Amino acid sequence: MVTAVFDRARRVPGSRERAGDLLFRLTISGVAGIILLAAGALAWQLARESASTWKSFGLAFLWTSTWDPVSDVFGVLPFLYGTAVSSLLALLIAVPLGVGAAIFLTELAPKRLADILMFAIELLAAVPSVILGLMGIFILVPGMRALGAPYGVGMLTAGLILAFMVLPYITTITREVLLTVPRPLKEAMYALGGTRWEVVRGVSLPYARSGIVGAVFLSLGRALGETMAVTMVIGNTPKISASLLAPGYSMAAVIANELAEAASDAHLSALVAIGLTLMVVTIVVNGAARLMLYRLGSRK
Repeated sequence: MVTAVFDRARRVPGSRERAGDLLFRLTISGVAGIILLAAGALAWQLARESASTWKSFGLAFLWTSTWDPVSDVFGVLPFLYGTAVSSLLALLIAVPLGVGAAIFLTELAPKRLADILMFAIELLAAVPSVILGLMGIFILVPGMRALGAPYGVGMLTAGLILAFMVLPYITTITREVLLTVPRPLKEAMYALGGTRWEVVRGVSLPYARSGIVGAVFLSLGRALGETMAVTMVIGNTPKISASLLAPGYSMAAVIANELAEAASDAHLSALVAIGLTLMVVTIVVNGAARLMLYRLGSRK
């Protein structure tokens, strides 16, 4: 019977198989091409609509700190600063908490408790950002005022909200990566007399390092582009301040606040230029993540 099946398979016309493979390859390539075409079209449109800003200010637009729509003088530096500081603050807060929570769920928590907690964590990722912004206004801002922040809104407040937003991503991805650690590796470490902490530090975390780095950069990309929640708590002041309690501004927030009110073509072009800058920053971050993951993978 097996011989008959193989003989029947050999009699299938090879041209039909090749045509099917060719159709499949062209279809998949077309889908990938559409994604690249859409990204290229978006970048071209942003570059075209912001051409007057780059022509007027050049690359000085990136390090000019003046934002004056009345005088048509624009610089993106305060928004770059606000975006970078709030996102890095979010990672400084969320990464230790997320990795620690993932280790607890993987190594210490009973299975039933871990499943319940993961369900709750995954629900947090589905909460709309505007709801988190309202939570920041009614809970976090008064709390910051009670701790001594003069306005309640500011860089630190935005960083805390962003940390709360990216925490489910870091926890979920890190937990999934830690679950892939081969059990024989951990059992060998236990057999050598290692404690649970030593197993986590010497086996689990090194094995899952590339996945954790990927989770961090994915969360960074999420934080860089967040709009509504940050707009509601960052203070929306285009100034650079060394104090984390002072109000600031982010690139996504200024676009959301001023796009509908742009009264001049120069103002509109400057906002589109900020969008193009944000897109380039996101691409650079993702490229750095790819490079780091490649280097980490090549060391194994």
